Order: sequence, then C-alpha cells, then structure tokens
Amino acid sequence: MLGVILSTILLTDTVATEKVQNLDEVVIVSEAGRGRKRSAKGQVASIDEHLSELKNVSLVRRGSYAWEPVVNNMQMERLSTTIDGMKIFYACTDKMDPVTSYVESGNLQSISLNSGLDGNPQATGNIGGSLDLKLRKAGFDNDPFHASASAGHEWNGHVQVYGADAALSGHRAYLNAGTFYRHANNYKVGGGDELQFSQFQKVNVFTNAGLRLAEKDMLEATFIFDRATDVGYPALNMDVAKAEGLITSLSYKHLFRNANWETKAYYNHITHEMDDTKRPDVQIHMDMPGKSWTSGVYSLLTTSHKQHDLALNYDLYYNRLFADMTMYPGGAAPMYMVTWPDVGTLNTGVAVTDNVSIGRNQSLRLSAKVAWQQQRLNNEEGYHALKVFFPGMTDAYHQTTGRIAANYQLSIVNCQFNLGAGWGSRAPTVTEAYGYYLNNTFDQYDYIGNPSLKNESAVELNGAVKWHPTERVNVALDGNVFLFSNYIIGQFETRLSPMTVGAEGVKVYGNISHATIANISLSWDWQITEQLRWNKKVSYSSGRDADGDALPLISPISWQSEWIYQYQRFQAQATIKGNARQSNYGEKYGETAAKAWTIVNLSAAYQFSIVNYQLSIRAGVENLFDKQYATYADWNHIPQKGRNIYMNLTFTL
Repeated sequence: MLGVILSTILLTDTVATEKVQNLDEVVIVSEAGRGRKRSAKGQVASIDEHLSELKNVSLVRRGSYAWEPVVNNMQMERLSTTIDGMKIFYACTDKMDPVTSYVESGNLQSISLNSGLDGNPQATGNIGGSLDLKLRKAGFDNDPFHASASAGHEWNGHVQVYGADAALSGHRAYLNAGTFYRHANNYKVGGGDELQFSQFQKVNVFTNAGLRLAEKDMLEATFIFDRATDVGYPALNMDVAKAEGLITSLSYKHLFRNANWETKAYYNHITHEMDDTKRPDVQIHMDMPGKSWTSGVYSLLTTSHKQHDLALNYDLYYNRLFADMTMYPGGAAPMYMVTWPDVGTLNTGVAVTDNVSIGRNQSLRLSAKVAWQQQRLNNEEGYHALKVFFPGMTDAYHQTTGRIAANYQLSIVNCQFNLGAGWGSRAPTVTEAYGYYLNNTFDQYDYIGNPSLKNESAVELNGAVKWHPTERVNVALDGNVFLFSNYIIGQFETRLSPMTVGAEGVKVYGNISHATIANISLSWDWQITEQLRWNKKVSYSSGRDADGDALPLISPISWQSEWIYQYQRFQAQATIKGNARQSNYGEKYGETAAKAWTIVNLSAAYQFSIVNYQLSIRAGVENLFDKQYATYADWNHIPQKGRNIYMNLTFTL
C-alpha cells in the first residue's frame, strides 16, 4: 500500500525514528535481524522464500529456481526492483531471470517493500509497487571481526546449501566478503512422482568495502558475481544453460549536521542462455541467448527541518537489451531472428518525498517523481522486421512518465487510520513495445510488440485500519484499488500466423481503455501467552478488464494461520496455509482454473553458545501430509514440492 502499513523497518540493530517509517513491510534476511520477521529456514532460505514472507507479494513459479515476484497481483512490468537502489534489468525474454535471482541470502540484510505508487526514490514505473534488496555490509565501527558459515540440506530434491562469509570493521575502513552455493536435483511432487527438469545449481560471490576519507566523508564499493547453470524449467519448453550476473557500484557519502548525501555510480551486465538440448523429442532445436547492460547513477539527499523529513533524489541510467534466436530445422538451413532489437533506453528522473508530522497523532506523507525516457532500436535487422507490421514506426521514441501520491495517518487511542491516493504512469517495456514473435507457454500464443503503445496509467486509492484492543491483540484491515487507463495486454491478431511449432496463434500488445485490480486483507496477531503467539491472515483480490472479464494471474481467496512458540532460545512454529478454488480466472486470456489446496508446515529452531561461538540449528517439514497441489501462480499448473524435510546449521564467530 501507499500508506504506512509497517510490520517492521529495523534494518540493523539501530532503532529507527518514527518520523521516517515509510516502508510497508520489511523481511529480514541476515542473522543481524534475529527475532524479527524472517523465513523459518533462516539465512539459508532462498531469496524466493524470503520474498514470500511479505504480505503483498506472491510469486510466479516456472520451476524450482528464480521465481517472479508479483506485488498487488501485478507482475514485473508494473514493478520496480532495485538492489541498493541500483537499476538492473533481466536478460530473458521469458522472464526466467528476475532481478531477485542475481543475489543470495548471504549477501542481503533485508528486502523492503513499498506497495503501490509510493515507491522508493529510485523506483520508476512502479504502479504495483517497488522492491529494494538491501545488501549486508559490515559498516564502520562495528565488531572488529565477524565470520559465519552455514550448511543446509533438503531431502526432497536433495537440495544442498553452503555459505561462508567474513567481515572486518574499524573506524577508517570495513570489508566483508563471502560466497554461497546451491545445488538441487529434480524434486518429487505430492504422492512421490519425480518432476523432470526441476534441477539447478548456482554460485554467488560478493564483497563490500568502505573507506572513510574524512570524518564525514566515505567511499563504499560493491562487487557481486552470480552464476546459475543447468537450471530446469518444467513449466516451459526450454531450460537454462547459464544465467550470469556481474553487479558493481561505487558510492560517495557525506554527512552534514542535519542531512545525509549519497551519490552512487553503478554498472551491471547480465547474460542469459536458454537451452533445449536436454529435452526429449525436440522438433526444432533453438539457441536463445539474451544480454542486458545497465550503467547508472543516483544522488540522494535526505534532511530534517522542524516537522519535515525531506528526501530529494536524481537518477539516470542507460540500459541495452538484446536477444536473438537461431532455429535448426533438421536437414535445412538455420533460421535466424532478432527478438529484442538491441534497444537502448536512457532514463532520467527527479523524485521528492516529504514526511510531515502534524502534531502528536497525525502525519502526512507526500511523494512525487517525474522521469523522461528515450529508446532507440540499434539493430537494423530487428528494426526492419518490426517495420513490416508497423510501417510508420521510427527507430527512436520518447516518453515522459510520473507519479504523485499522498497518505494521511491518524492515531486515536488504540486505533490507527490510513487513507491514501495516488496517480502514476509507466512506459511500455521492451517486450511490450519491440518484442518479436516471443512464445508464451501460458496461453500458447506468439507475441509481437507494438511501438505505438500509449503509456499505461493508474489511479490508486487505499486505506487501512489498525486496532489494538489490548496490548496482546492487534487487528488490521487494509485494502487498495487500482483504476487503470490504457492498460497494456496482448490482443488477438487473426491476420498473422504463428512461428512457434504448436502455437495457437499470434497476439499483439495493445491498450485497452480501462481495467481494475482490487485487493483487501484482514490480519490479526494475538500474543496468547508469554511464549505462544497466533497470527492469522485472509486476503481477497479481483481483476477485471474493460469488458468485465477476469484478468489472468489474480489470486483467489488465500489464508494463512501461524502458531509460534518461543521459550528462551527455542522456537517452534506450525503454519497452515492455502487458497480457495480459483472461481474467477482469465479464461479469455488462456488461463485455466486452479484447484483449492491446504498444506501444513512445521519448523523448530534452537540457538546456543559455546565459548564465543554462536550456533543455530533449524529443522522442519514442509507439506507435512504430502499433498499434490499447484497454486494459481504456478505456470501451467506445475505441482509444488511434496513432503520436504529440511535441516540447516549456522555457525557464527
């Protein structure tokens, strides 16, 4: 949501002031955040598992690796995902490598969510929301030396997880570095059948360093290398031979008396190579590589003056996306096609945020951003191929986008009320504007981009009520509605023939006059005794197009009930969660209904000390009763894991 629906914003052990609480929710990843909201598996949990802890987030799953985040029932086209404020763009035309797949739990401190149009300062086009992955850094003047190692195993799929990192910290400099490795075989679905092509392996290496140039001047640098290989995607026609990311940054920080100023320059390069050589009965072998290059800079000034907390941000980035395909029909000459025509995007924008305290019990948050964008098609072959369908197109386009949002908060006795509104727009993505014969296995259609698309825009209205009848009970009701204009979605084009073998037809991206997405959730937290707590959440969502037909990939009614027992250093947790049958599904858009499901998860953790060493042991079982099920967001209804027993150990010095 746009407003301040905050589960926690503590990113380190330092207590944040109430005036700057502007995040909707944060999930803590590293051990520095123990005791706060985090995955039951701890630090060895995957990024996807940490993301699933955020209440407004669901995940589209095409395999057991690299799930696509969805916020407020909107996919990546309507989201902004950054790593420490850095813009990064995936390199796969099938969205097999979201930005979140190029980092690891061992390198993260937290994942923060701004839901809706009130995005973080570097966010652009964030109609659904924005995610920022905060890197874990040793920082200045912390523990002189810190080291940790972790190992985990999951019996279903024989998932192996190993990680190690170390950190040095002083007044003048700090350094932390580490590595993480994951390996998984095919997993078994409920009932015991093995799901082919669900394996993967990856390695992640990272380092962060800081140098104090003067008492109030600092330099910080980041380097991340991430490489995944032999990644299976059972919901798709192809797997991935290699997905590789190189992420670097250098930032300068200056501390004023009542202000902080940070300027960061960054560069990242993503390479993605699809692979069908291990699939049986491939009719036409294809090579489908994709590449993404992004360089950028942002400068963020934050300051406080009387009742105002102000933030002013300028950012600029340049991104290039290129993808092509070579088909090898048996006995015939290879066929070559450019699917992303080397599109260069230059984007620059200015954002401002003001958190205003109005007396003791009222606050107002205002935010706005305006951005200008130029896109140029640098590949002649791809440009001329598209021009066959759009004779009037040019090789360069300009767009201006923006957003503005306001949220009012009122606290009365044991209640808190939030009311917010906003407007925002986004430019079409490279796929939507310039994609060329991209096959979508969700509806079995080939998709073609449309360079004449209008910018999509939306009005968001949101509200929330929090009630604290006693110190032990918290109840929250919150909801939002997004009213779209010029909604972008694929539309049938019967005059064109598909190119992919087995495709049902061709769709071209177009604007429909309007669409609506609405979400509402009810949650409560009851501290039954000193040791026992009960959390419950129920959510409902709806999405409709201009004809009143259901939009695809909108969550049915979902619920989760969680019991947590905590006694000293021991914690046990039982979770029951599920979805109702998907009665409103996008049949018009090729979606089929997902069945209702309910599963039970159990976990336990214990922490203890030996001299100066800290040990943490976690164990649990997911899908206790070995149910075979698939969620509405499981691509082509590929089944989730059956019963999965796991155990992991973390050692800290």
